[in-house]
Amino acid sequence: MLLIGNGRLVTRDPENPFRENGAVLIEDGKIKETGEFPELSRKYPKADFIDAKGGVIMPAFINAHEHIYSAMARGISINGYQPKGFLDILDGMWWTVDRNLDNRKTKLSAIETYIECIKNGCTTVFDHHASFGEIPGSLFAIAEAAKELGMRTCLCYEISDRGGKEKSRAAVEENVDFIRYAQADTSDMIAGMMGMHASFTISDETMELCRKELPEGAGFHIHVAEGIYDLHQCLKEHSKRIVDRLYDWDILGPKTLLAHCIYVNAHEMELIHDTNTMVVHNPESNMGNACGCPPTMEMVHRGILTGLGTDGYTHDMVESYKVANILHKHHLCDPNAAWGEVPQMLFENNAKIANRYFKTPLGVLKPGAAADVIVMDYNPPTPMSADNANGHILFGMNGRCVTTTVCNGQILMKDRVLHTIDEEKAMAEIRKESQKLWDKINSR
Repeated sequence: MLLIGNGRLVTRDPENPFRENGAVLIEDGKIKETGEFPELSRKYPKADFIDAKGGVIMPAFINAHEHIYSAMARGISINGYQPKGFLDILDGMWWTVDRNLDNRKTKLSAIETYIECIKNGCTTVFDHHASFGEIPGSLFAIAEAAKELGMRTCLCYEISDRGGKEKSRAAVEENVDFIRYAQADTSDMIAGMMGMHASFTISDETMELCRKELPEGAGFHIHVAEGIYDLHQCLKEHSKRIVDRLYDWDILGPKTLLAHCIYVNAHEMELIHDTNTMVVHNPESNMGNACGCPPTMEMVHRGILTGLGTDGYTHDMVESYKVANILHKHHLCDPNAAWGEVPQMLFENNAKIANRYFKTPLGVLKPGAAADVIVMDYNPPTPMSADNANGHILFGMNGRCVTTTVCNGQILMKDRVLHTIDEEKAMAEIRKESQKLWDKINSR
């Protein structure tokens, strides 16, 4: 048993939302009990104890859209890279990186990403992977890293015709093999989806293959209308909008996750809603790539299950919360926008998205839920309660406030020290491999 207590407890459980001096008891990877710290410490005197030291105890974060393959790009300078638009960014930066990744670099990229996630209090990651330098076994390499570090993760490989038909078929096979592997796993710590890059890089032939080979019980994870070119190409080549094309190929549905959805109209939103398809918003990436601001607030208001991701831009979900909050205020010219919608996306909808693939309840601290718990080093200067906890998180915290991270009952980090990996050794190895990648890219 593990008792985490002596801090303000934010549970996200409507029946027991907040304790001024609370505690959570963990047993066999799940929450056994929550309550007042003095009471639980007397009731379970032999439990191992983590002292929150007056900080905030809360559920760990969930990231609904990551890109592990981007990990070794931080600080890179590619010869001749001078992008003039989003397509130049894709081809000049990200496709250049992924064309040079082998499975060793992929695993190290996963280790780096998961380290960052743990240090920012995120324990469940939906990743959308690409490594056209070596496709077979790439998702399994990432899963190995997740298992070693103790992370919960849902993986897919980015199918695209940009590398030719042989590689697109290999990408489909990698997804199918991993989905079946994950479905046979009983840990409830790994899951698989059929990953697709974007409509403009996927032919009808490949769409048909993806749909035909999709294992039962899985859905798709695809970029949708991230850039205006994606929409224009779909209209030109297929005489329909992107969501209509996906609907016609039977891609939409409750197990499918659409990333971005910047250039979607009311009709497409209706299709997304009526098929119970999920959407994930990535505010920092959209702004950084100058792609535009999606109608995220409208999607939430329409009842579309819309979550929050980082697109690999950061691994700090609080940072994404902050950026989404101000982005939609600015975009809509409405200072009242996003106050309720964005925390709903982060704290409620991300958990609902995750629980379409993982069985144990996530994103909440209540008996029977997954023991995914973090402690934040935060001493509020004003009264804190269930009603204003989101305001304290938004204006007073960031990912680096996390001092302790627990996933599935396992301590991944305590007092900012990682427990499942030698961080210094791993980072030295990652830096060495990153330099090799950079040298390879710039030797062209």
